[in-house]
Amino acid sequence: MESSAYVLEFEKPLRELSRQLNELRQRSIETNVDLSSEVRGMELKIEATRKEIYSSLSSWQKVQIARHPRRPYALDYINAICEGFQEFHGDRQFRDDRAIIGGTAFLEGEAVMIVAQQKGRDPKERIARNFGMPQPEGYRKALRLMRLAEKFRLPVLTFIDTPGAFPGIESEARHVSEAIAVNLREMAMLRTPTISVVVGEGGSGGALGIGVTDRVLILENSYYSVISPEGCAAILWKDGSAAPKAAEALKLSADNLEKLGVVDEVIPEPSGGAHNDPAQAAGALRYAVLKHLNDLRALDSTRLLATRHERFRHLGVFEEAGVVRS
Repeated sequence: MESSAYVLEFEKPLRELSRQLNELRQRSIETNVDLSSEVRGMELKIEATRKEIYSSLSSWQKVQIARHPRRPYALDYINAICEGFQEFHGDRQFRDDRAIIGGTAFLEGEAVMIVAQQKGRDPKERIARNFGMPQPEGYRKALRLMRLAEKFRLPVLTFIDTPGAFPGIESEARHVSEAIAVNLREMAMLRTPTISVVVGEGGSGGALGIGVTDRVLILENSYYSVISPEGCAAILWKDGSAAPKAAEALKLSADNLEKLGVVDEVIPEPSGGAHNDPAQAAGALRYAVLKHLNDLRALDSTRLLATRHERFRHLGVFEEAGVVRS
């Protein structure tokens, strides 16, 4: 895991206050002077500053938290909320893509199928998992496991955390766009309950390739977008430094997505982000998933499909222009 010293730009006031708090405690020990009231005052100041900072985050700052190197990844949540996770490998066509993991597990004693995008903690694992950017075989593996879940009537739980599908030449040569498109179609028709949770980055079709589900949940400081802020800035402003402006325009933050109906629930995070208290974040995620899973299990397959189709048909707004005839 990355060093706990990693600090985002907007968190620097908290780091300075924490440094002062540590100095007070050290001085109290060295001089044998009771500084408990000063220590308590500094602790209250840190808490107040933390609340002030995290209650008014911009969309770009939330993107930075979503990318925090100490943020819990899919496997962290799987190990925290599930038991007996058994990973399956390979797409039965080309090879195993480690950017997408999947397999069976037990959630509160009930069997589920897990499909997740997984980043790496250290340089070696990041390279092995391609920085969480799946290739076509990853999406084909995901679909293989979803069809297996449908066969045995297992609910499907997906964890979204990717900057996007891998855009390299080999990935394109093996038809990554087609693999994602097939997943969109097949997930729309899957006859078993499905839930996806955006736990970090939700970038472009790479995220949507495992996100066409009955319910879409998102952690408070995660994002879900058709393109990264940097990519949007490069296209619209020809300048990657315009990423903060792009993040605001894209409405990619969890609160905006809930207002637009793109996600069904925003899962609250601990103050300062999920990386500050992974256990609390996992508990909130477990509660939300179980709540929605219980609702979906009450629906028969016909109603399940009809509700899923209606959900996605109502996303977005369009108008039909009248045809002018001579």
